Amino acid sequence: MLSKLFLNLTEYPWFRRMVWKPIYQTLASRFPNETWHFMNYGYVPFTHEEPLELPEKELIHQYQIQLYHYLAVKTEIQGKDVLEVGSGRGGGARYIAQYLHPKSMTGMDLASNAVEFGNKTHKSPNLKYIEGNAENIPLPDECMDVVINVESCHAYGSVDNFLHEVKRVLRPGGHLVLTDLRGKPGMELLKNQLEASGLTMMDEDDITLNVVEAIEKEDDMKWRRIKDSIPKWLHGAFGEFGGVKGSQIHLQLKSRDLIYYRFLMVK
Repeated sequence: MLSKLFLNLTEYPWFRRMVWKPIYQTLASRFPNETWHFMNYGYVPFTHEEPLELPEKELIHQYQIQLYHYLAVKTEIQGKDVLEVGSGRGGGARYIAQYLHPKSMTGMDLASNAVEFGNKTHKSPNLKYIEGNAENIPLPDECMDVVINVESCHAYGSVDNFLHEVKRVLRPGGHLVLTDLRGKPGMELLKNQLEASGLTMMDEDDITLNVVEAIEKEDDMKWRRIKDSIPKWLHGAFGEFGGVKGSQIHLQLKSRDLIYYRFLMVK
């Protein structure tokens, strides 16, 4: 009941601005587990997508990495300047920097503790993390070729302001690749906001079932990570937050009360 109420309240900009920054600040400072690098619900690829072969050391985060990989490869990454808005614990930006070979990879997050964690934990010559607000990106005009946004913009006070900033920092011909979940009315609103952003829609995919399958396949591993990293009295709360099998997120995606999309936009 409480998790459903929380999800409903995230429809309100005042609530999003009030709660998300302290939540992510606390997660980064109180739970600095160096093997916990991702905060998305994961992804199982469509059968037509080329299988991703990961090194052994990356398999602990296989499904979360797949969400990043199959979103990022919707556009050209190699040799490009790439910005992730809402980089969280930094694992996605690190994966892109290491395996997809951008010229530069910048992870930006609102939570200073998350930025500090990223710079301390993930080291690569072409990678850095900076603190910044998605609605006021602290970068100059037309400095990026690709902006990536993973399971994040539902937390922004104004998606319209975020998209305005994305358009500003993208070079002509640059791409936004974005994936997120919403209730059905919220997803229609997001699509309308994308269409009105001044960017051009190139592709969209409903990946709800792909995310549900990832949640179900990863359940044992996710519970092991929670039990290894989180105090016992918080296991239930983290199970809900992390979207384990049987959580409100899992059940609402499975029933399609929540739907999950990915988008490719071009400037």
